[in-house]
Formats: sequence, structure tokens, C-alpha cells
Amino acid sequence: MRKTPWIALGLPVLLAGCASVPTAEEQAAMAADARKASGALVQQLGGELRAAIGEKGADGAIGVCKERAPRIAADLSKSSGFKITRVSPKNRNPAGVPDAWEAQAQAALEKRLAAGEKPDTLETWEVVKTTQGKVFRYAKALPVQPLCLTCHGDPATIADGVKARLAAEYPFDKATGYAPGMIRGIVSIQRPL
Repeated sequence: MRKTPWIALGLPVLLAGCASVPTAEEQAAMAADARKASGALVQQLGGELRAAIGEKGADGAIGVCKERAPRIAADLSKSSGFKITRVSPKNRNPAGVPDAWEAQAQAALEKRLAAGEKPDTLETWEVVKTTQGKVFRYAKALPVQPLCLTCHGDPATIADGVKARLAAEYPFDKATGYAPGMIRGIVSIQRPL
């Protein structure tokens, strides 16, 4: 009977456990898909928000961000295969607190903004090793647009009705004090590899 060396038996198992990092081209393709998903989230949310403001006023439209935004992200997550969320260190929604990677990504995007990059083009991605395996992570900056200032601007200029509704809906709100062009948060996208 012939004996098979242990290395020959262990090598396929060892290699199976060491999934390679996607190539630069594969990561660029995932980033393109993430960019599309991020754009779809921003476009759909922005459209619903503008429509609600037109129908109900700014204070009546707060429910769009509170209720519809998570549903839109969940629907896009299902259709894209990504996990899609919006997060910010100055969060309004308690579920919008960034994890360590997201906080570092936003800080890096803010440095790039300060160095002169255009806010609408700020994004980053990488493959991250986690306890569950490798994960593709993507972050897209959410720059403050003039419409955002209605609820996220200088607290002294936010309408009283909006302030009252924000206080009722988000008692621990930290998401005010922004100016146009600042980064309010990120669209965070993940996909296990």
C-alpha cells in the first residue's frame, strides 16, 4: 500500500481556505456595481424627498428619510447583492452609526475634499479581512446639497416646524450644522467574497 504524504492531502484544504484577493480589475468591476447601487439609492431617495417636500412641506417630509430611506436601501440590497446603508459620525438615526472602517473611510474622503477634490466624485473601496472572511467594502461621500440644509443646516436657520419634528422623531440628533459641499456621511456598501 502506497502512503500519500501529508502535504499532498493538506495542500488542497489549505488552498481552499486561502481565497485570493480579487484582482484590481475585479475590484474595479465591483466598485462600478457599488457606484451604481449608491447612485440609485441617492437618486430614489432624493426624488421621494423632493416630492414629499412639495406635497407636505419640509417638516412633513422628514418621514421619507426616517421610514423610506431604510426601505429603499433594503430593496436595493436585495436586488444588488450588496449590503447598502447610510452612515455618519454625526448621525440622526441611531442605526446610522459608522463602524471603524466606515469612520476611517469618511475621514479619508474628508481629507481628499479638503485637498480640493470635488465632493460628488469622492469614493473609496478595498477588500477587508474579517473574522467571517474577506469582504469588499465601498464608501461614497454624501455631499451636502442646498436641499439638505433644510434639515441639516445651521440650527439657527432651520424652521421651527422642522426643529420640532426633528426633536420628536430624533431626540438624540447630531446631524445639523452642515454647509453646502461638506460631507454629511457616506453610502456604505459591503459584499462578502
